[in-house]
Amino acid sequence: MKFNKVYIELTNICGLSCDFCPTKTLQNQTISIEDFEDILKQVSLYTNIITFHVFGDPLVLKNLSSYLDIASKYKLKVELVTTGYYLNNFPIETFLHDAIKQINFSINSYNKNDMKMTLQNYLKPMIELSYLKLKQKKQFFINFRLWNLDKNSTENEFNNKVYKILSQSFDIDLSGIDESKSIRLENKVLIDFDEYFEWPNLNSTHNSNATCYGLKSHFAILASGKVVPCCLDSFGCIDLGNIFDTSLDTILNQKRTQDIIEGFKNNIAVEELCQKCTFKDRFKKKNT
Repeated sequence: MKFNKVYIELTNICGLSCDFCPTKTLQNQTISIEDFEDILKQVSLYTNIITFHVFGDPLVLKNLSSYLDIASKYKLKVELVTTGYYLNNFPIETFLHDAIKQINFSINSYNKNDMKMTLQNYLKPMIELSYLKLKQKKQFFINFRLWNLDKNSTENEFNNKVYKILSQSFDIDLSGIDESKSIRLENKVLIDFDEYFEWPNLNSTHNSNATCYGLKSHFAILASGKVVPCCLDSFGCIDLGNIFDTSLDTILNQKRTQDIIEGFKNNIAVEELCQKCTFKDRFKKKNT
């Protein structure tokens, strides 16, 4: 059993309050360096890529480079997902680490918080990192994520401000761009678009069956140690077991996990949270 990637929530602490994320109700938790290494001993048997993300922002951890070092030790490539808010807390060279495969900046976080800085200053360290990456010919990706599209184009004004700054910074014309596909700013530096999505919730009235990439392309490990089928189960509603108590092999091969996998193969959402999830319906559209 191999996966494209495994999401590891180093911490569930973010420090910001975006209305497109669910309200956090869980206690603050962070995976220690020691526990992280124990996790990687097992995870490295199932994937070559780990993503530091589910709910929190990995850049709140001052010893982030230590986690990257351990990833390198186990020959794992790392994807970072961050608001970018804490980027200036690190030497910029931290993000040239050989373990890094991709850095995703959630740009709309600026628009949903009172950050006490200009948009220009918010984007500045991300742009400087892009310049340095290009100068040193590092081959990882940097994505400026604008996952804020909707039917009413409610974020057009904000997005246009972002385009103006990026167009000046990368000397590229971003007028009239097609937001249905990624835009290349430079070599492996992109603007990445997607629609707003709804985090699955057990209180939702939605109910549907469909296939999903959970437990097919990926699964997630929360800061609590809970293993869950996908990166959208930030509260650990589908608790398949705790990696601190049970081996990953046992968790992935147990009946409940296998039932979920077999269900999705037949376009059936076995778990209640999966039935109420609207994100999986995107895959239904792609397959019709």
